[in-house]
Amino acid sequence: MKKNFVFLVLTILAFSISAFAQDYSGTWVLDKEASKLDDRSKNIESMTVTITQSEKEITLTTDTKRAASPDGGGRMGGGRGMGGTDSATYTLDGKETKAEREGPMGKIPVTLKAKVSKDKLKLSRNSEINTPMGAMTMTIADTLTLSADGKTLTLEREQTTPRGSSSNKFVLKKQ
Repeated sequence: MKKNFVFLVLTILAFSISAFAQDYSGTWVLDKEASKLDDRSKNIESMTVTITQSEKEITLTTDTKRAASPDGGGRMGGGRGMGGTDSATYTLDGKETKAEREGPMGKIPVTLKAKVSKDKLKLSRNSEINTPMGAMTMTIADTLTLSADGKTLTLEREQTTPRGSSSNKFVLKKQ
């Protein structure tokens, strides 16, 4: 009985360690041809995602450059619709963390959560913004998968904003 218990504990420990076996660290550049972008994302000229990862947390910093809109005008969105740099740090213990991001109307509270499995990393980001027109909720759910050779990162994004929902599949190559 004692041998079975020790074996069970070692098996659980090995599984827990292997769940964190994927190392997403690196600099990743968008392969626009291999990606599936919705209408709002088709004007992305370039996107670089820099990921740093430790045993306890993962940070994604995304630098996006977008083409100017054909009508010459921009949309509101604090750089979201026009490109820019965005960064978020998630803990890998499955717990929600609170953070603040700078927005066009001041600081925006954000709730971040990561769920790690053996072959996927699921990241969620939820924000509620108070505006003169009322509260607006934005949700981003990302699923990251790494190719077997570690040279391709696929980031599937589901995003819900007051403008509606969108889905994108960003295929990124390691630099």
